[in-house]
Amino acid sequence: MPQESSIADVVLHPVRLRVVQQLGGRSLTTAQLRAALPDITQATLYRHVAVLVEAGVLKVVDERRVRGAVERTLALGERMAHVDQAELRTMSDAHLRGAFLTFLGDVAADFDRFIDSDDESLRDFVGFGRTPLYVDAQALATIQSGLAELLAPYTSEHVGRRRVSFGTLLVPDATDARE
Repeated sequence: MPQESSIADVVLHPVRLRVVQQLGGRSLTTAQLRAALPDITQATLYRHVAVLVEAGVLKVVDERRVRGAVERTLALGERMAHVDQAELRTMSDAHLRGAFLTFLGDVAADFDRFIDSDDESLRDFVGFGRTPLYVDAQALATIQSGLAELLAPYTSEHVGRRRVSFGTLLVPDATDARE
């Protein structure tokens, strides 16, 4: 039996990360994914979707015939795409840096699409800022658990609600020598 790949190994590829982010909290057909990611060729998209399905990160929730082909509807799978602290600790510095740059690049691409849309009403849904927190590992875990609980009612589609991307970024201050 082959060894199961870590979530980081599977998801932290720029194309696969974008696919996972598109599916967060909703189900999409492969055609809808192609429309949401027009800069990715169909063959490349299907290849990366296959890797994600094989790894259990995505699951096929429906299949139907469309003009002689089978169109799949996809959703996040059992292995929800999350890199936990244990996996982060095992990543090399180069892998961690690459994952971080992939994350930043994807956020920047989303922001560019927002700006390029020329839809002034979208400005009601944008925001960014930084807040220094003074925590130990236990306090940080408490904050993250509370945040997950707070956000849970908003992580699936609802009529009348706009989808936004909510990201968190934790970077320890390496110049702060407090223990």
